[in-house]
Amino acid sequence: MKPPLKRKSALPAKSAAAQPALLPKLAIELGPLLVFFAGNAVGGIYAGTGAFMVATLISLAVAWLLYHKLPVMPLVSGVIVFVFGGLTLYLRDDTFIKLKPTIVYSLFAVLLAGGLIFKKPVLELLFGPVFTLTEEGWRKLSLRWATFFVAMAIVNEIVWRNFSTDAWVSFKAFGFLPLTFLFALAQVPLMQRHGEPPQAETGDPEEEKRA
Repeated sequence: MKPPLKRKSALPAKSAAAQPALLPKLAIELGPLLVFFAGNAVGGIYAGTGAFMVATLISLAVAWLLYHKLPVMPLVSGVIVFVFGGLTLYLRDDTFIKLKPTIVYSLFAVLLAGGLIFKKPVLELLFGPVFTLTEEGWRKLSLRWATFFVAMAIVNEIVWRNFSTDAWVSFKAFGFLPLTFLFALAQVPLMQRHGEPPQAETGDPEEEKRA
């Protein structure tokens, strides 16, 4: 009699261990924003920008120490923080730091759209080791995230151009990340629908012959 077939889990996640611990990851991403908010509240936008740059550098260093690699999105965001934050401090013009989210979100949207055009989804390249989705699943997920990033870029433009600097800083610290988190949660049903079907794992071929 043949031994029972072992089946892989139908869940999209390949391994829970492959995903970084939630609390350190949140601290790495949220920490600099909270420092930016506090620095702005205490010393104004320029003090907040300087503190934001330092906190971003520290968060990237912590990410490297914990995971021995730098996540792509925080790394890209960090580079733009240093460039636009430096311009803000050097020219004493807060327009540059306010444009930073628009530039980051637009860049991510363009990258995702380019991946769709060339049929090489960027999300699959980044998260393929963690999630197993069908080709259609990666395409739909990439399209949704590209649309989301465009919407976030537009929202940032509306907020910084029509509200006070303090209101923009508050929204950046307590609006962008929760919206991103909620949007990511909303994608779970799609990822479950388009998870690749279970694959059978056979036992030892010699044992099967003897059976």
